Amino acid sequence: MVMNNQTVISQFLLLGLHIPPYHQHEFYILFLAMYITTVLGNLIIITLIILDSHLHTPMYLFLSNLSFTDLCFSSVTVPKLLQNMQSQDTSITYVGCLTQMYFLMVFGAMESFLLVVMAYDRYVAICFPLHYTSTMSPKFCVCVVLLSWVFTIMYSIVHTLLLARLSFCEDNIIPHFFCDISALLKLACSDIFINELMIFILGGPVIAIPFLLIVVSYVRIVSSILKVSSTRGIQKIFSTCGSHLSVVSLFYGTIIGLYLCPSANNSTVKKIAMAMMYTVVTPMLNPFIYSLRNRDMKEALIRVLCKKKISL
Repeated sequence: MVMNNQTVISQFLLLGLHIPPYHQHEFYILFLAMYITTVLGNLIIITLIILDSHLHTPMYLFLSNLSFTDLCFSSVTVPKLLQNMQSQDTSITYVGCLTQMYFLMVFGAMESFLLVVMAYDRYVAICFPLHYTSTMSPKFCVCVVLLSWVFTIMYSIVHTLLLARLSFCEDNIIPHFFCDISALLKLACSDIFINELMIFILGGPVIAIPFLLIVVSYVRIVSSILKVSSTRGIQKIFSTCGSHLSVVSLFYGTIIGLYLCPSANNSTVKKIAMAMMYTVVTPMLNPFIYSLRNRDMKEALIRVLCKKKISL
């Protein structure tokens, strides 16, 4: 239906990845393998943390939530991407598009908050070890996680409702493999000033401020490490923080490059590749980063497997 040069959009078309038809099958297998790895890896971490009492600590409470967030974050986009690669129909309904955007924002924002909370946890553990137990109490940690979930849900609802009030022109093609808010705003016919204003206002608490807090935390941690005379102690602390720094670099590097510091030279292919990094690659790598570099996780896996053998 068309009214005043505006169209009531019932669906959008996702252009997806620019893959030649003769390579489509290979990339389908690649992304399917990556998704299965993401699901299994994060489920293993969540299961180990639940089953092993030695991992019932603040850091692993945050890690279990991060694994759940990564699992859901990837599940919002990859199944639809795989479906579109196998089908000639790349459409997504209007409601489905807004729903996908909502959950992308929920889990993306939650990942940002969890990374800053984990940085604070390492900061307290290294800089104030004697006060760690009282500062990072179970009650405090649970409250922080719950408040983070509440804020991310409210944040995502605000953006989704603001987007739902917009009218869209006849062009319903999204040059992406998921419903990205910036791509949807470009298709809108009505005024998007309020949407852009809220992105600017709320973008700070969700991306910029957490990133700055992480930087400050690690500056304090490094200054504290330099005061330690033992080389072995320094290596142990860097090993403890290394996994978290790896995840922070992967996640914020692509987010900041894509949304906070966009370049006019960024082509659609480059933007899709950067989006692929934080929506697909990072959730897949996190289990490897936290398990292969983490002795506690390896020991927990051995204990759980030994218990299984004994019970059998």
